[in-house]
Amino acid sequence: MAASHHSSVLDVEKHAHTDHTRLSNESVHSFSWNDIAVTVIDRHTKRPLGILSNVRGLVQAGEMLALMGPSGSGKTTLLNVLAHREATIGAAVSGRTYVNGAQSDSKDFRNLSGFVEQEDALVGSLTVQETLSFAARLALPRSVSKSERITSINALLESFGLREQANALIGTPIRRGISGGQKRRVSLASHLITSPKILFLDEPTSGLDSAASYEVMSFVRATARKYNILVIASIHQPSTTTFELFDQLLLLSRGKTAYNGPIAGIQDYFTSIGYEMPTYINPAEYIIQLVNIDFFLNQTEAIDRLNCIHLSWENSQQATTLQARLHDDQQSGAGPTFNHTHLSANPYLIPLTLMHRSFVKSYRDVVAYGIRIAMYGCLAILMGTVWLRLSPTQNNITAFTNAIFFGGAFMSFMAVAYIPAYLEDLSLYTKERLNGLYGPTAFMLANFLIGIPYLFIITLLFSVIAYWLGNFRPDADAFWTWVMWLFLDLLAAESLVVLLSSLIPIFVVALAATAFANGLWMCVNGFMVEPQTLNVFWRYVFHYIDYQAYVFRGMMVNEFGKRNYACDVVGGVCQCMYPSKLQDQCMIEGTVVLERYAFNTENTGKYVGYMLVIILGYRLMGWVVLYARKH
Repeated sequence: MAASHHSSVLDVEKHAHTDHTRLSNESVHSFSWNDIAVTVIDRHTKRPLGILSNVRGLVQAGEMLALMGPSGSGKTTLLNVLAHREATIGAAVSGRTYVNGAQSDSKDFRNLSGFVEQEDALVGSLTVQETLSFAARLALPRSVSKSERITSINALLESFGLREQANALIGTPIRRGISGGQKRRVSLASHLITSPKILFLDEPTSGLDSAASYEVMSFVRATARKYNILVIASIHQPSTTTFELFDQLLLLSRGKTAYNGPIAGIQDYFTSIGYEMPTYINPAEYIIQLVNIDFFLNQTEAIDRLNCIHLSWENSQQATTLQARLHDDQQSGAGPTFNHTHLSANPYLIPLTLMHRSFVKSYRDVVAYGIRIAMYGCLAILMGTVWLRLSPTQNNITAFTNAIFFGGAFMSFMAVAYIPAYLEDLSLYTKERLNGLYGPTAFMLANFLIGIPYLFIITLLFSVIAYWLGNFRPDADAFWTWVMWLFLDLLAAESLVVLLSSLIPIFVVALAATAFANGLWMCVNGFMVEPQTLNVFWRYVFHYIDYQAYVFRGMMVNEFGKRNYACDVVGGVCQCMYPSKLQDQCMIEGTVVLERYAFNTENTGKYVGYMLVIILGYRLMGWVVLYARKH
């Protein structure tokens, strides 16, 4: 097994394109950090609680550093600090990071580094090649030609052993795709498209078996060596073969350093401080167990042992050597010589690229819009057959009114089905924004524009079925006015979903919040209780900002503004429910129904304007939420 894996790494070295200058990476020769400390306020004691304490380190070009430690040791926090991300909410961070011996800042650092999340940020309905293509279009500068971009993609497919899977789907819950190890390789390749000088990996082997873990890290090692990439990876108990792929180890426990040096020196070091490593044991497993005191019955004894390990490191020759190397690096370093242009993709084309990616996803992934279209089609059949061929008589006035309410309110309510698809897009956006690819404006614009044609298709499908089955006012202008109101209704409902899901990006909570909001709008939209009799609080605080209220009002005017209804004739005598000018003709003017709700036929244009303001307002608030949530 091991021999076959080594041959695969050699194949990477053999077949990688030596003239692939996009991955040429000689401008960063060292990355170091000094005295990194992170402190938060303990919720119970309200006192400062140290998560990290005076952590130091140095990685050179082409090296891989394993960041290890028990759960709660501070690995993820340190990785975030080194990557210039938020350490944790409310944390106070001190210490400095250096590139080529010069202190780095967040803006420049984002342009030379890449961060691969623990969870793969991939669109399941794209192919492997499309995933890399969209990554390149989002990240590479406008000066890169299409042919150069294709060359970069082909080189990465070859280097990461993905040539045969180039046209395979990543995979969705409904459609099977590539394996877990291949997905991880695609994630890594999509980050390497921009030639990062420093690559951070958050648990790159999480969820993979030992063979897949070795396979993934072998490709990372080969790429790092060939293109002089600095790799820092948090990793949890790797197999022996995977562990040996790393050059350096930074072992943490309780936020302090237990070891920081070459992988090859681990056994000699721990033997020197009184912890001899058994011959037939995984070194990674042994040292994790050594510094993990969570399961000790005698915690006092365990803490004393851990303090001894920390003190031994601080007083060790290896720690002194590391400090000297850090001093030399930061004193003699000439500073960064890299070019900060690799993330300067054309900002005007980014929304188009996002729209293109969303379009491919939407027509391939049945969950995104296919299920919604089928759901609204079934709802239209339900509505059309319940309110089937209503005749324009006074007895059906209430039925027409109920149908109008149902059509608008439940079309709006069923927009909750968009929440899973949006949360998936939001998760991808969050990861890509943290890597500096684009911001909330491009995301919001693309999300809004790509939804318009699909929402119109849904509206038209629903209306063609429900409108004519229900026998609403049989005029072309009335039909298209109905379509317009339902289309605005869906735009507003989906904009509400975007706002609430951005504010609370947890499926169950977003679902509950959206359902509650729609229930509120149903109650105060003017159907349950006429607007003029609504409680003052509900009327002036919520009714006038209720988009369902304007949809209901507009659709009521559309139906009753230009239609008359026949009265009952009992024993040769005409009996009309509503008195009107047409009573002598045994008819009821539809406008008298509108008078009951205090609706008139003169302000529909103004109502459309209100709807557009509400839609824009939801989207703008959603943008503010995303802009404020920078991490």
